[in-house]
Amino acid sequence: MLHETIPLGRVAGIRLGAHWSVLVTIALFTWMLGTHLRDTGTTAVVWAVAVGGALALFASLAAHELAHSIVATRSGVRVERIVLWLLGGASELTDEPRDARADFRIAIAGPLASLGIGALAFGLAAIAEVTAPGGAIAGALGWLALTNVVLAVFNLLPGAPLDGGRVLRAVIWWRTGDRLRAATVAARSGQFLGTTLIVLGIAEIIAFGHLGGAWLMLLGWFLQTAAHAELTVAGMRHRLGDTRVRDVMTPNPMAIPHFWHVMQLLDSRAPDSGHRVFPVVDAEGRPVAILAWSDLAAVPAPVRHATRIDAVARRLPSGTIAGADELLADAATRVVLRPTLDAITVVDASGRLIGIVTATDLTTACDRSALGLPTRKVSPPNELRLTPDRDALP
Repeated sequence: MLHETIPLGRVAGIRLGAHWSVLVTIALFTWMLGTHLRDTGTTAVVWAVAVGGALALFASLAAHELAHSIVATRSGVRVERIVLWLLGGASELTDEPRDARADFRIAIAGPLASLGIGALAFGLAAIAEVTAPGGAIAGALGWLALTNVVLAVFNLLPGAPLDGGRVLRAVIWWRTGDRLRAATVAARSGQFLGTTLIVLGIAEIIAFGHLGGAWLMLLGWFLQTAAHAELTVAGMRHRLGDTRVRDVMTPNPMAIPHFWHVMQLLDSRAPDSGHRVFPVVDAEGRPVAILAWSDLAAVPAPVRHATRIDAVARRLPSGTIAGADELLADAATRVVLRPTLDAITVVDASGRLIGIVTATDLTTACDRSALGLPTRKVSPPNELRLTPDRDALP
């Protein structure tokens, strides 16, 4: 999961952000467009138009991802955020599509948006060519139109995680009714596509000496890696089957009040509990953050009396909050659970904490399922619990 570094606000209620690597993409597009337009005007005009064209393409990438996210929201799928990065963008969905039709609509929305932008840019380029023949603006609009069409066509290649892979998954899911088979075929197709791009990139470098081959190799490596991850997720869904979150969660976990100071925690029963990850709750018992021993170790000893837990705990993304009756596979595929660092917090209908699922719980459930053993977890007796009661004593 990419970490957002440049917040871009919200569109249609969906949070947008950019990874720092997107600056490399904008610089590359500026150079490519500036080189393409070098004979269409003065140097200053050419590079000013090139910067504008690169930013317009950046906006096109955002529109592509927004199309996915808006359709997902209207299909009942929650969207955490959109992050733009070096190789494009990613819409982070916190739910899975409920059926093949919704999966298809969400997948096809992005390429259709890119084709629409390409058609609009082509029309504007034709107008600009009439008013200023051979000018930089007409050239930039033509480049923008062609790039969006290429973006749409490339994304429709039938391999996950590309949009075409999602379309392939939706079609197979609809035809067979087997979601696992559909996801597996799409992921393996993505692996094959990634390998093909790497081979083509190597061939381009050897045969023509073009550095563009390195870009193909990078794309191929990304597709291979992402497709492998999707294949792993498909396997996990198969192993977990209908296992629910309540079957593996630790009920009534030890929760840390957000208003405590670090020293209060260290003087409490928490260090002797054997737990390595603690949910942090507000005054109403709702989980708001996650805390690990490594987070506390970063606080210098002289300031532990004055440092509050909510100042060192890590914000809890909405994707790590689950209901007890939710499928464990759905909850697990939304997040990356690092051992001794992260956890899925389980809440009741009012949002109050009732359990947690750690990376160890998830791994154990997968292993037990693979062995044909029940995944239901038996809770140890006399579980220690800290509550957010302001009068609680450490």
